[in-house]
Amino acid sequence: MELELAPLNLDGIDATHRPTVIAGPCSAESEEQVMTTAKQLAAEGIRIYRAGVWKPRTKPGGFEGHGEPALEWLKEVHEEVGMLTATEVATAAHVELALKYGVDILWIGARTMANPFAVQELADSLKGVDVPVLCKNPVNPDLELWIGGLLRFNQAGLKRLGVIHRGFSTYEQSLYRNLPMWHVPIELRRRIHNLPIFGDPSHIGGRRELIAPLSQQAMDLGFDGLIIESHCNPDAAWSDAKQQVTPDVLNFILDKLVIRDSAASTENLEALRKQIDHIDNDLIRLLAKRMRVSREIGAYKKDHNMTIVQTARYSEIINKRGAQGVLSGMSNDFMKTVFEAIHEESVRQQVDILNRE
Repeated sequence: MELELAPLNLDGIDATHRPTVIAGPCSAESEEQVMTTAKQLAAEGIRIYRAGVWKPRTKPGGFEGHGEPALEWLKEVHEEVGMLTATEVATAAHVELALKYGVDILWIGARTMANPFAVQELADSLKGVDVPVLCKNPVNPDLELWIGGLLRFNQAGLKRLGVIHRGFSTYEQSLYRNLPMWHVPIELRRRIHNLPIFGDPSHIGGRRELIAPLSQQAMDLGFDGLIIESHCNPDAAWSDAKQQVTPDVLNFILDKLVIRDSAASTENLEALRKQIDHIDNDLIRLLAKRMRVSREIGAYKKDHNMTIVQTARYSEIINKRGAQGVLSGMSNDFMKTVFEAIHEESVRQQVDILNRE
């Protein structure tokens, strides 16, 4: 899929140099906090400053941002420290105020991206405006919804577009605040190959100790940049204290990143890739054979008036294959995902047999 995109051109920042880093506190809490953090980040070489002006809280009663007064502080950062500024907007009124105070980059939050009506309102409010817009992934792993939001902005004339991968919400207990589900941004890159992608390790991890490994993973996947929450005094932050780092710690993390050459020659990989192709072909043949057996089982169940899903058998397969996978160097979660997908297709095939006259 092709969008009509133009380079972000973030005020001279070399788009070919990875990573482009956007950093700053989760929330703009006070003029002193905003300026102190900005000056410390600038001293570490950071050139783009982020801060939440409006904070969409899950429940009422929490700090929801200072709104317009905080935009004055961002303007001060731009004029006195010389950094570009970025903030989240969720309504047309937010857009109007952000542009009034000269905010350089706008981003659209995950909750907003999940609402096509809200996205369309923002797109309409930005018609005729040439400003970079970064779209976070929706809270749920819906790639079409993510792409649909990008299309709405693009159709409104916005060409300086990028995305922020901040992970996906889950009700389950997890190592991460938001599940990375890296395959989603990878598929987005495959479908829109010239779209800049920023990783958000702060919101994926939810804990400062996870920022470094998640940043490295984003770089290993060829992401173009990072957006990281950094605060002059993280432990005293008014929101998301556990996932923010000081500017000097941020500099240490960035200094340790290994940036791999995505444009390097792949000639030496061709033999290995051919092996992968052959193995994939074998996998497809084996899966087709397995589905043929599943259809035979479906016919047997039909003849004997049996239910399709045999829970005990399904549990046995998941547990055994998971253990076999671990012994073979693969994760139990991976094996569970694979065999759940195989089982789902097997059930579909058997349902088709049962529904035939």
